[in-house]
Amino acid sequence: MINAFSPIDMAGRTMANRIVMAPMTRSRAYGPGATATDLMATYYSQRASAGLIITEGIQPSPVGQGYPDTPGLHSPEQVAAWRKVTGAVHREGGVIFAQLMHTGRIGHPSLLPPGLWPVAPSPVAARGQVFTHQGPMDFVTPQELDTDAITGTIADFAHAARNAIDAGFDGVEIHGANGYLIHQFLAPNTNRRTDGWGGDAAGRVRFARDVAAAVAGAIGGRRTGFRISPGNPYNDIAEHDAAEVDHTYTTLITELGDLDLAYLHMIEGTDQALTARLRKTWPSAFILNPLTHPEPTGPDALARIEDGTADMIAYGALFLANPDLPARLADRGPYNTPDPATFYGGDHHGYTDYPPLQGTY
Repeated sequence: MINAFSPIDMAGRTMANRIVMAPMTRSRAYGPGATATDLMATYYSQRASAGLIITEGIQPSPVGQGYPDTPGLHSPEQVAAWRKVTGAVHREGGVIFAQLMHTGRIGHPSLLPPGLWPVAPSPVAARGQVFTHQGPMDFVTPQELDTDAITGTIADFAHAARNAIDAGFDGVEIHGANGYLIHQFLAPNTNRRTDGWGGDAAGRVRFARDVAAAVAGAIGGRRTGFRISPGNPYNDIAEHDAAEVDHTYTTLITELGDLDLAYLHMIEGTDQALTARLRKTWPSAFILNPLTHPEPTGPDALARIEDGTADMIAYGALFLANPDLPARLADRGPYNTPDPATFYGGDHHGYTDYPPLQGTY
């Protein structure tokens, strides 16, 4: 019987197990020009026993940055810095994909180079605040992307994907979830366009499809994954109508399925029937970040591999605190407890000092 510790072929590459390190923002890209550091190389290489590591969100362009001290993949310096990370992971036998995340309207001008402003499909400000180096700031009304800017943004994703391969990544994941730019195009409350990039489901999925097509064209579909979070209200997204959500995401993954991508990574909402429908529709590997709120994803989630709901299960906080998580899951624990006070920013505390089951790093 297939279980979490069975190998899996993903687009021609064999993964040692079906346990995924989910992408988690850690805000420790302290190198010059938002570059990865030696400490980040240690952090990821400690977790190389995952079947697949997906990095924290990496901005594909300067305007795509939405949080302090997050890394980029749009400059030669950033590419060179990431090579230290991918090299360290590969030396430990790991597989690592770079998550490309353009935050769109989620951010603040103070986080961007002079002259840049957050962008979005429509000039609709998100409710709430974002943390900056000056403290919490209200979200601003974003600049609406015109057709030329949309085309340029798609090209930025493709360029960053090529940079990722140059930096030694095994592939990239396109972040189409959690209320960031691609999700903003998918959701009707953030996409109020009446041109070919909005309106009905076919228009709203166009940007996501074209980004995926451009990335797959640049590096190959077999090195490209895509992340979705249907119905997720994070970052002031409103996808309340269940029938519309079903139609939108079925339309999206049907079109993505034609691109021969490596995997679909789904953050599950409350509708497990939708999970099952999308899983049935999707033609390749299906990674699930299961709904376990308010608790972090735990060992019981592995049963969803055994029952066929998913091919792989993604772990966030538990992998953050347990660098040797596959071994701990195999032994049914014990588990280190994540420290939320050290999730974002800081030094090695709560980052690279969580102890393994045996020995030290």
